[in-house]
Amino acid sequence: MTSKRTDLESPASATDVSAFLRQVAATPRVGKRGARGRLIFAMDATASREPTWDRAARIQSSMFLETRGLGGLEVQLCYYRGFRDFATSPWYQDSDELLKRMNRVLCEAGLTQIGRVLAHALAEAEKGRVDAVVLVGDCMEESRERLADLAGRLGLLGVPAFVFQEGRDPAAERCFREIARLTGGAWCPFDSSSPQMLRDLLSAVAVYAAGGRQALIDFGRTRGGAALQLTHQVAGKGS
Repeated sequence: MTSKRTDLESPASATDVSAFLRQVAATPRVGKRGARGRLIFAMDATASREPTWDRAARIQSSMFLETRGLGGLEVQLCYYRGFRDFATSPWYQDSDELLKRMNRVLCEAGLTQIGRVLAHALAEAEKGRVDAVVLVGDCMEESRERLADLAGRLGLLGVPAFVFQEGRDPAAERCFREIARLTGGAWCPFDSSSPQMLRDLLSAVAVYAAGGRQALIDFGRTRGGAALQLTHQVAGKGS
């Protein structure tokens, strides 16, 4: 199944964000307590994504900053662009190194390669611990059945995918929601004109990967903004 790049320009509602954060908080973290969280940060780098890529590059340091007191975070960048161009980075423990890598990437026109992202995450999870996958995109141009199969296999390994969708392309939304459901993760749309919301949501997933549910609750209470919406929903639950 394919989708055209015709996003419906409707930003995420408070209900969307609240539901997403509630799902993140309810997701069990399988990593070892006290160890660095390990997060695969996957982005669509096709031509339409350039503004969001630049925005994400500027705010990615917040993921590291918010997890310092929780044991830290390791992030692996993963992206696709152009004609079957798919790349992954080493695991970074420093935001400056990740930023340098992101700044070297130029977005290029091409079809989506979400299947390669999921297959790569499977391979990484089979080699070692992966606490979560973040996928940022706006479109899906692949076999929905194949993506569902890969997502289901990722879910069996206990690796949740947290999918951020820019715009509301309906075909992409159906697929992204399914990926989140099958992996035990969550889906949330975001408004490209609100970088603070994307910052808060990325930070929330990073905090979850590094410290689990209780760390996420504490983050919501102290950070405010979008993350604050989870506090009353998950307060009192164990980590």
